[in-house]
Amino acid sequence: MNKVLIIYAAPTPKEVSHTATLINQFLKHYVKYNPDDEFIWLDLNEEKDITNNVLNRNNFSEFFNKSDKYINQLKEVNKVIVATPMNNFMISTLLKNYIDYIMVAKKTFEYKYVNGLRQAVGLLDHLKVQILANQGAPADWYPWGKIVTYLEGCFNFIGATINKSILVDGTKTAKYKDKTLDELIIEFDGTISDSAKTF
Repeated sequence: MNKVLIIYAAPTPKEVSHTATLINQFLKHYVKYNPDDEFIWLDLNEEKDITNNVLNRNNFSEFFNKSDKYINQLKEVNKVIVATPMNNFMISTLLKNYIDYIMVAKKTFEYKYVNGLRQAVGLLDHLKVQILANQGAPADWYPWGKIVTYLEGCFNFIGATINKSILVDGTKTAKYKDKTLDELIIEFDGTISDSAKTF
């Protein structure tokens, strides 16, 4: 049995959220292959440390004192699902704040010297991560805003293995804009099912 942490990072109401629809569709497939897994939901909208505390010079000295709460949670699970929309060409602010909390030297990564070169070594190599992302624009419209690549890099840096990420893209284009959330997600169902099977 796996212990799965679901990090939900969409700031929009769930009833109109592509992110919520995507994660529900993914889980519908995932539980078919892993019916006994335990799920822990972490809705970042409900975390006061996330919503009310942005890293800045006024709180820098104490900001990371609250990191252990989130880092220990990652140590206690073996799988993580990260669900986020693109907001202003980046992951949601909620998720960025979360990443600031968990990227802590000597806790989630450390530096070692190999052949005289300083290299980072991830300390959470027991984790397998599934990234679920969505954006209104097609995947390649904003080369500086590749949120999936960014998240894969972050979690790989702390040692995690990354399952094939899912990007539901183009949701605001003419092709999809008149579809309901459920109608739209079916267009991506093959990719979602495939990733659920390997996660």
